[in-house]
Amino acid sequence: MSHPEFNTVWQPGARELQNSGVEKLVRALDVPSYEALLYVSITEPERYWNVVMRECAFVWDEPPRDYVDLTRGPQFPSWFPGGRLNWVNTIYAWGKHPATAQQKAVVGESEDGSVDTLTYTELAQRVHAFAAGLAQHGLRQGDRIGLLMENGVGATISLLAIVHLGAVVVPLFSGFGVDAIVARLSAAQARMVIASTGFLRRAKRVNVQGAVRDAWVQLPLLEHVIWKRSEADTSQDARDLDWQAVATSGEGRVIAPVSVTPDTPFMVIYTSGTTGTPKGVVHTHGSFPIKIAHDSLIHFDVQPGDVYCWPADMGWIAGTLVLGCALLRGATLVCYDGAPDYPDWSRMSRVVERHRITHFGSAPTLIRGMAGHEDLALAGNRSTVRLLITAGEGIAPEHFNWFHHRFGGGTAPVINYTGGTEVSGALLSSVPIRPIPPSGFNTVSPGVAVDVVDPSGNSVTGEVGELAIRAPFVGMTHSFWRDDERYLETYWQTIPGIWVHGDLALRTIDGNYFMMGRSDDTLKVAGKRLGPAEVEEVVLELAEVAEAAAIGVADADKGQKLVVFVVRTSNPVLTIPELEAAVLAHVDKRLGRPFRPGRVHVVGQLPKTRSSKIMRRVIRNVYCGQPPGDLSALDNPAALDEVRAAAPIA
Repeated sequence: MSHPEFNTVWQPGARELQNSGVEKLVRALDVPSYEALLYVSITEPERYWNVVMRECAFVWDEPPRDYVDLTRGPQFPSWFPGGRLNWVNTIYAWGKHPATAQQKAVVGESEDGSVDTLTYTELAQRVHAFAAGLAQHGLRQGDRIGLLMENGVGATISLLAIVHLGAVVVPLFSGFGVDAIVARLSAAQARMVIASTGFLRRAKRVNVQGAVRDAWVQLPLLEHVIWKRSEADTSQDARDLDWQAVATSGEGRVIAPVSVTPDTPFMVIYTSGTTGTPKGVVHTHGSFPIKIAHDSLIHFDVQPGDVYCWPADMGWIAGTLVLGCALLRGATLVCYDGAPDYPDWSRMSRVVERHRITHFGSAPTLIRGMAGHEDLALAGNRSTVRLLITAGEGIAPEHFNWFHHRFGGGTAPVINYTGGTEVSGALLSSVPIRPIPPSGFNTVSPGVAVDVVDPSGNSVTGEVGELAIRAPFVGMTHSFWRDDERYLETYWQTIPGIWVHGDLALRTIDGNYFMMGRSDDTLKVAGKRLGPAEVEEVVLELAEVAEAAAIGVADADKGQKLVVFVVRTSNPVLTIPELEAAVLAHVDKRLGRPFRPGRVHVVGQLPKTRSSKIMRRVIRNVYCGQPPGDLSALDNPAALDEVRAAAPIA
């Protein structure tokens, strides 16, 4: 099968080859090449991570005596035994450094154009004060506290203050309904929630407190909600606390960051599955932050003084990841709270220009939107951008290339990044000192023994296989919250002794990687295995297709038949029957007659999560007349009606 999009689009220049963070780490390890760095990261992990932590200026209260303790087996590693730390101390250290103390640490731009700014020194002061205020209201080490706030200065202070106290943050997406909030806070047994009463989207007020208050009725363990209010909001419950009042009450009180073991949780973040309740992924002080600082250095080339912007909701893993990528590296974190196309599609480039951003990250959904409104999307000056990032879902080669050539001016590499809630940061990504293929990844993430395997666990190259990890790795979840059995079942029992991630990947002969969809979305048509992303990329080559989702449906003759859902572009020329026929013919031509879709359905929208990932399994279940599974992350329920209407009559 031909893949012309596998041709490289970007070649490293002198700056990347001499002064990038990954090149500095190569020199610090005293190895001759990046390939040697990869080898050391797997064969000498203790040496590797010690050098990484030194290069990242990671702060320990007591240095660890070892790299890992595997007494409980590879599924339950205990990282950096003997050490003590609180990862906020690494951020505080930048506030004491002469070069960064008065540098901007956090910039929050709201949709209405207002901007709030804190230096590293001011950030440390504000976090200390808020932590003291929380302690005054009874928050203790180990307590779980929900966080439901728009991204910005307030959310940054709140999250870091929870970590400062040794408590555990439970992030909540700002668009969650009552059931999703109750499910997460009840499972975590949260004592408090920090929440905004609402925020602006396209100049309209979005009410958040209604859902939180309705959820509170079903949460008997929840003692207080700390509200970050607008001027018009008032208390409705005697247990209400005011965010600003809590912050003020802690001023002048000094509470040192609680020093904990590396295995101490700081976050329980829930991720949805197809069945059952959401899974509470546990991340600890001595794993997640170290992995994120590492990835920020290695993959994103973030240096002290850089300006980093990657709009992300604090309710998803990306919120804490983005915060850590900037603040653990002494860079300026720019948060944008608002619609990315308000008042028009120039907003993101204007944000880049206004704050002189050097690193800009975007989900493929936003990239597609900007590419479709290029004249406006490129209106702002983007000459400061040195590196671009995309993550969260697969990206088609044409959109990858647009981001590189048009938004980045052809000089900024696009770093594709994939991992997941359960692994902190990257499993696969790119480094700026190697050529980068469109839509692909030019490396495994150092320190992670990533492989692509067949169902028996044998390595495969040049064919689609399971993305797997052959050894425990820094960044992996500590387990699921109070549910070791489900954690083991999810990752360790498909192929005994190997972490099977649930994604399909392709490793090429030249060492690049491509994601091919979720493995439980795998298509097996007439005995031939196919990733949904491979079908969708082909369908997206058609000019009138804006989005596509491929699913497999039981078929008496073939075992499975391919069914494709497509969304048309805004100015279609073809009729719906003509577009359906074009999709059939194009897949037939590009993938071969065995993969010709059994049906093509044109719909107005595809079911997506609130982080814009297409929910293929929900599409498949609804289309086949089965229960849809967990819908707490579904952003557009009306899309299910279109899928249901398209389903064959039983």
